[in-house]
Amino acid sequence: MKKKIILALTATLASASMMAGGLLTNTNQNASFLRQMSQDGIIDITGLYANPAGTAFLSPGLHLSLNIQSAKQSRDITTSFPLFAYNRQNPQATHRFDGDALAPVIPSLQLSYNWDSRWSVNAAFALGGGGGKCEFDQGLGTFEALYASQIYSGVVSDLATAIAPSLIAAGVPVAQVSTQAQAAATAAFRGYDLNAYMKGRSYQFGLTLGGTYKIMDNLSAFVGLRGVFATNNYNGWVTDVKAYYQNPADGQMATTDLSANSLDLNADQTGFGVTPIIGMDWQVDSHWNLAFKFELPTHLSLKNKTEMNAYTAAVAQTNPTLGQFADGRSVREDVPGIIAAGAQYKACDRLRLMAGWHYYMDCQAKKEGDKQELIDKGTLEFSAGAEYDVMRRLTLSASWQCTRYRLSDEYMNDLSFNLSSNAIGVGLRFNASEHLTLDFGYMHNFYQTRNVDMTTAAGTKHDHYYRSNRVFGIGANLSF
Repeated sequence: MKKKIILALTATLASASMMAGGLLTNTNQNASFLRQMSQDGIIDITGLYANPAGTAFLSPGLHLSLNIQSAKQSRDITTSFPLFAYNRQNPQATHRFDGDALAPVIPSLQLSYNWDSRWSVNAAFALGGGGGKCEFDQGLGTFEALYASQIYSGVVSDLATAIAPSLIAAGVPVAQVSTQAQAAATAAFRGYDLNAYMKGRSYQFGLTLGGTYKIMDNLSAFVGLRGVFATNNYNGWVTDVKAYYQNPADGQMATTDLSANSLDLNADQTGFGVTPIIGMDWQVDSHWNLAFKFELPTHLSLKNKTEMNAYTAAVAQTNPTLGQFADGRSVREDVPGIIAAGAQYKACDRLRLMAGWHYYMDCQAKKEGDKQELIDKGTLEFSAGAEYDVMRRLTLSASWQCTRYRLSDEYMNDLSFNLSSNAIGVGLRFNASEHLTLDFGYMHNFYQTRNVDMTTAAGTKHDHYYRSNRVFGIGANLSF
């Protein structure tokens, strides 16, 4: 019984951001962001990522921010598919696939040195994308639906072929043989077993270098570059595949071992790209500060170093989805450009109000297989926040951020999905001394759920997507 079972595995399983931002972008670069997410218009060393031009207005000397974050996320998919009812270990038409993503330690560093009252140089290191690993102990619905369909159609086809001669011998009219044989074969199918697993890991390390210049006393500009080093790993398999049916010859239960069709993949991907960045900051008056930033798209090509078993390699030769993991091949996964604007309003000596806006150029970021063409429009993000100095040494903060992905149903699948969300960030800053402040922050995302239906030859496959995300962080900011 020859089967051609395809593993629809894509290179974006874990590349989606673990934290906040666009499809491939983490905007939270430090603990200060977690406590106050609207940073596009602030002037602070912790705002180096969001408002790099604002560092021109820091006091002369060296400014350094050291941070550690810890993120935990779940990615849960409930899939309904008629053939799932034939799974002998879980004979239900609806299966749930739970994925846990954990990044226990996410470090970052921001540095700015200001001198001559006009110039400053800046450097930052952080995870600009990815940030952890995601593991599905039971595989994914896409895996099982493909295998269930192929097993079912293969077994029923073979059984129908075997049953047809006996029907002809029994005098069944030739015109009815095919229909009756198909019905009998369907009734004889008893189910399938398989063992599936999937794990993905993705990191995009970013090192930013740049400089700011005060064009006027209240107007500054920033120019910089970010080098992006990406490293991904995807490890998955479908093994121990068996089909069960009632033998038409003797009516006894029979088993077909399909282990020869087991798929096994372990792929490492690495790549490097460069992001040009420009920014402006305008101190309108003693109350208002306005800022703008533009990050150009990052051309990122990931080279594969892959191990496959013989069957997987054979399938990869004809299947473009699996073929993108071929050893030595390069896969395109550009990081979208970003247009951002923000404002800070100093209502009084103790209270500051912030707002920000981001647009991610997702449709212009080239992806393997031109998947960017399945994106309806680029991601939009809005934020608002407030800081209040309770006393000289203590600042409390709270913020809100809304992220809206505009993705088509065709873009969504259980191997790679993003959900729009609202997030809240709360925390505090403790002014330990004239030269040291400490940030403590927590961010929680409230994701929208989404339902996607896909029509297949075996019936409608219905996916219900849900995510959760929590991030803690602590940071130390020093000035000399």
